[in-house]
Amino acid sequence: MGRCQRSAEAMTVGFIGLGDQGAPMARAIADKGFDLYVWARRPDSYRALDGSPHTVADSPADLAAHADIIALCLRDDADIWALLDDQGLLAALRPGTVVVNHGTGDPQENQRLAEHVATAGASFLDAPVSGGRPGAEARMLTTFVGGDPVSYARLEPIAAGFSRTVRLLGPVGSGQTVKLINNALNFANLKNATDAIAIAQALRIDLSVLGEVLATSTGNSASLQYALAMHDQPAPEHLGTLMRKDLEHFAEAVARNGVDVTSLYQRARQGIDSALAAGQVHV
Repeated sequence: MGRCQRSAEAMTVGFIGLGDQGAPMARAIADKGFDLYVWARRPDSYRALDGSPHTVADSPADLAAHADIIALCLRDDADIWALLDDQGLLAALRPGTVVVNHGTGDPQENQRLAEHVATAGASFLDAPVSGGRPGAEARMLTTFVGGDPVSYARLEPIAAGFSRTVRLLGPVGSGQTVKLINNALNFANLKNATDAIAIAQALRIDLSVLGEVLATSTGNSASLQYALAMHDQPAPEHLGTLMRKDLEHFAEAVARNGVDVTSLYQRARQGIDSALAAGQVHV
């Protein structure tokens, strides 16, 4: 039977990017019954898959030789370009392969990546996820997908293994655009959340009780609950860089379409600064 006629259950999935969020996503794929191939630069990364069936590929090219769908959960778009061109992934892609970018990046750059992948006869989906490591561990992520409907139909049963919601939002770039709107809104909400927490502390209100009652009140938000849960815990050094990167991608992507984002951008920037000062948050 030809590759394009294989059922979703028979698909072989390649996964690169076994970080805090990527590793539990890969475990979910394996536990769902898909044949999983993985590759990582650091051998220690494979320990995160202990107990889940998987095969370690010798190289990105070896992974591409086996995979029908290749999921990438990398830090930024530059990492994908390096993987494709410098590490031989593009040259090894088989026609009909679907390359999926689960990282957050620039919508226009993802369109360029799609054009580049198409030269190998493969297709590309931008499918960033929201929920952080906790969402990935609980298999409750939201996956925002941009691309063609045929490729999306092949991805959907795979992404459903680690997601609460998976949606096709439009052509390539649409997934990134909606994810960036989500992040900007989250960052802006963090300003409200950290201000409210500071007020509650000044009034000597128990933050655990505050979180409990607001969780079922109209003032609740995911940003507030994250800020309360992670309050006073040190933020990872790279978190501020990633948050500001996403915010700049948001501003640039929307500005290209002639939309003024000044007000939301300013509130989101304040939210990032206040959240990093108070503790760790997730996007």
